[in-house]
Amino acid sequence: MSLHPAVQLLAGLLFVCVLMTVLWLIQRRTANAGIVDAGWAASIGILGVFFAATSDGYPIRRMVVGVLIGVWSARLAGYILRDRVVGQAEEGRYRALRTEWGAAAQRRFFLFYQSQALAALFFALPVLVVAHHTVDRWTLWDAAGVVVWCLSVANTILADQQLARFKRRPDSRGKTCREGWWRYSRHPNYFFEWLHWWSYVALSVGSPFWWLTLLAPAVMLYLLLKVTGIPPTEAQALATAGEDYRQYQRTTSAFVPWFPKQEPGRDRPD
Repeated sequence: MSLHPAVQLLAGLLFVCVLMTVLWLIQRRTANAGIVDAGWAASIGILGVFFAATSDGYPIRRMVVGVLIGVWSARLAGYILRDRVVGQAEEGRYRALRTEWGAAAQRRFFLFYQSQALAALFFALPVLVVAHHTVDRWTLWDAAGVVVWCLSVANTILADQQLARFKRRPDSRGKTCREGWWRYSRHPNYFFEWLHWWSYVALSVGSPFWWLTLLAPAVMLYLLLKVTGIPPTEAQALATAGEDYRQYQRTTSAFVPWFPKQEPGRDRPD
């Protein structure tokens, strides 16, 4: 069944708004607003699979992009649920919002959840573009998109595992992870997460609206560097690791993995 893109977008918007309303009601009972992050990740995957199944593009490409966005979404939503929601206390940033908003907290959380519904629809747009891509053959750009997806998602998982393994060690409290990818970037998980969005750009090359897919990595980069990614994460790290993290900031790339710098006045390691 093929639907017009406008119908797909309206149906998708209705679905994510209802889903976020349900999640808002859940957070009222659990007092853990972090469930919105898992809902956002899951929504993108559900929308992406829906777009892939109801479009008129090349069937093999539609199937591939549906699988890619579905696997990415399920992995990220599951990770957030395990790490931040189920059996966990509410994250500090949401506790701070509850305090700041006071009596208006539930109303403002509802509006925030609905804004995340719009964000999910926005980040699913690249899949819609790919799903309507009618070039009826598999291209080198398609293959490149799959390769970028595999490399970026695999290394996101690896970076997450390296950090989790470090945090489980009894002697890690108050210290900074410098193992694996974390030796070369202070936020390798964010970098590879951002890189993942370029896979849909590659899959869209040749489509009349391929340029729309550039919006997702552009906006994601801004969010990671300036809003919800690095700034609050580093503030928390400075609060818990202090001078050790400041030294890490002076020597290690913030985002793109690169070789660490030698601090002035420090002897170079053997």
